[in-house]
Amino acid sequence: MSTDALSATFAALADPTRRAILARLAKGEASVNELAEPFDMSVRAVSKHLRVLEDAGLVTSNRDAQRRPRQLTAAPLEHAVSWLEQYRLFWEGSLDRMEHYVREVQKERETKPEKPRKPKKENGHGSRN
Repeated sequence: MSTDALSATFAALADPTRRAILARLAKGEASVNELAEPFDMSVRAVSKHLRVLEDAGLVTSNRDAQRRPRQLTAAPLEHAVSWLEQYRLFWEGSLDRMEHYVREVQKERETKPEKPRKPKKENGHGSRN
């Protein structure tokens, strides 16, 4: 998948309405009217969201007599997940190293005796100057 296609996928996923449309299509095909039903927006506005999803390759449409049902196309999502996977591995490695460091510091504190602290000196006037 090209960088431009990956950018189009992430741009399409950036909008919560489009993510909701994809979630609905994951359950099965639906018409524009069916997709517009749960939203407080016009069918025309939902059609614009569908156009972005179609341009990103996330949604396709078929002709079924008078109906044009939309379906989810998973391939662009698979490419996005693959791209993100390399960063998940990076963060897991970073978190594992941090966890190891914290455990070492805790172990060190448990084995070292605590040093006595010196009392703070007061200037006799009740202020901290």
